[in-house]
Amino acid sequence: MIQKLKKCCKCNKLKVIWKTCEREKFCKNCWSCLSGNKGIKPTVKPLRSRSSKRVILDTEYSKLREKFLKEYNMCDAHLNECSTYATDVHHTAGRGKYYLDITTWKALCRKCHMYIENHPNFAKEMGFSRDRLT
Repeated sequence: MIQKLKKCCKCNKLKVIWKTCEREKFCKNCWSCLSGNKGIKPTVKPLRSRSSKRVILDTEYSKLREKFLKEYNMCDAHLNECSTYATDVHHTAGRGKYYLDITTWKALCRKCHMYIENHPNFAKEMGFSRDRLT
């Protein structure tokens, strides 16, 4: 592979460019001298943690969740050591396309929700979770 030679901004020689920082191009030798002494690093735009579409969905979900838990404030599972008051929303059909579908939600206390999440076979047998392939 033939590499194109370009002019380094520091040594003004035609070399293979190693890094570009603030529109200036540096060869490997000049870059190592600069980055070691002054801590210069190329500017990289950080990735967003959530897409703009997901932010809109999450905002809508928060509103629906709050309204749902006010209406259904008692745990639907009543498993061992149940605290009776619902604090979590369990998505029986998963969160994918049913993320905002309240017909697939169950109001659960934290202990029952953790038990259901940790025991998927039990959850399917008792009707707390559905098979996601159907």
